[in-house]
Amino acid sequence: MSAALPAVEPPRTAVPGLDELADLVADGDVLVLSGAGLSTDSGIPDYRGASGSLRRHTPMTWQTFRRDPRGRHRYWARSYVGWPQMAAARPNAGHSAVARLQRAGLLGGVVTQNVDGLHQAAGARDVVELHGGLDRTVCLACGDVAGRAGLHRRLRAANPGFGPRVDEVNPDGDAELPDEVLDGFVMVDCTACGGGPLKPDVVFFGETVPRDRVDACFRLLEDSGSLLVLGSSLTVMSGYRFVLRAAELGIPVGVVNLGPTRGDAKVDVKVDAPLGAVLPELARRCGA
Repeated sequence: MSAALPAVEPPRTAVPGLDELADLVADGDVLVLSGAGLSTDSGIPDYRGASGSLRRHTPMTWQTFRRDPRGRHRYWARSYVGWPQMAAARPNAGHSAVARLQRAGLLGGVVTQNVDGLHQAAGARDVVELHGGLDRTVCLACGDVAGRAGLHRRLRAANPGFGPRVDEVNPDGDAELPDEVLDGFVMVDCTACGGGPLKPDVVFFGETVPRDRVDACFRLLEDSGSLLVLGSSLTVMSGYRFVLRAAELGIPVGVVNLGPTRGDAKVDVKVDAPLGAVLPELARRCGA
C-alpha cells in the first residue's frame, strides 16, 4: 500500500493588489490612517458604507450641541442608551493585524478617525485619536476631562427607570430613540465645577480638529515611508488631507477599503475587499 500523500493547503483566493500592498508595507515606516470601516466587524456601523448610519439619521453637529440645550439633552439620552454596546465592543481581526504589524516594527504610527478605542484594546500603542475618544468627557465650562465610565454610573443612578431597548448604535455612540421617551431622561453636570455642561471628548460634525493634533499627524506622515489607509472613504477632509499631503511629498499611499474612496485617483495601491480578511493575510505576508 503506497504512503499517503502529504496534505496540500488549498490555494488562497487571489486578492487584486494584495501582493503590491504587502511589498509596500514590508518596507516599513508605514503610517496607518484608519476609519470606521475597520470597526464594522466589531458591531459598530460606519457612516457611509452600504448600511451606513448617514443613510438613516443625521449625526449630532457641534453647532446644535453647543447652542441648543434640547439638542444636547437629546444627544445624552441617546448616548446613555448606546454606551453599553459601545463599551462592550471588542477588537476584530483587522485591529489585531494592525497591532501585530506595529509589534513587528513595520509601522511608524497609527492615526485613527474612530472614537471607539479598539486599536488600543487590540494592543496598538501611541495611537493618535484624530477625532477624540468616547471613553472620556470634557466640561464645556471648566475644561475638566473625566472618564466616561464614571459618568455612566452617575447617569444610571439618576435614571433608574430609563432604559429603552435599542438594536444598534451609531458610530458616534448614540442610539435612535423616539422623541416621546426623551423627556424622562435626567442629565447630570460636571462634578469638578458643579454645573458645567458635559460633552463627549470627540470632534462632532462641523467641529474643527485641534490644530496641534493635525500638525502632529502631519509630522508623523512626513517621517513615514508610506501611508496606509484602512476602512475610510476619505469623504471628509479630516482624513483626505493626509492623502493630499502624501501626494505632495511623493509618499506612496495604499488603501484597503470595501468600495470606492475619494482618494482613489491619488493612491498607488488599492485593495477593494473586506478588511477582516485582508489585514490578517497582509500581516502574515509581512511576517507579523
